[in-house]
Amino acid sequence: MNSPSLIAILVAGLSSCIGNLLLKWSRTPPAGPAEQYLSIAFVAGLVFYGISVLLFARALVSVEVSVAYPVLAGSGFAALSVASHYILGEPFHLYKWIGLGFIFAGIGVLTRGD
Repeated sequence: MNSPSLIAILVAGLSSCIGNLLLKWSRTPPAGPAEQYLSIAFVAGLVFYGISVLLFARALVSVEVSVAYPVLAGSGFAALSVASHYILGEPFHLYKWIGLGFIFAGIGVLTRGD
């Protein structure tokens, strides 16, 4: 995997993380359906999801999807786990650390090449 593609995938994962945080933010405090789906946070979350898709599509030009998607999902999950702890105050227990270690090990194996 070349560096520009890896960077695009990692930024796509970060963009997905931001989109998820904004989506969560748009759900609290509970509001009516119109307020939830027309809120700035919800619309911004959709924009970040769109950016993620565009970056991922760009990376797929030179990377196998069977390698690219696990890197995207793993990096997004890792970023979201850490960010949700610090931004939303969600718990971050030992099992999450262990899981993140496995994710990073898997990403390392996948990106080593043929």
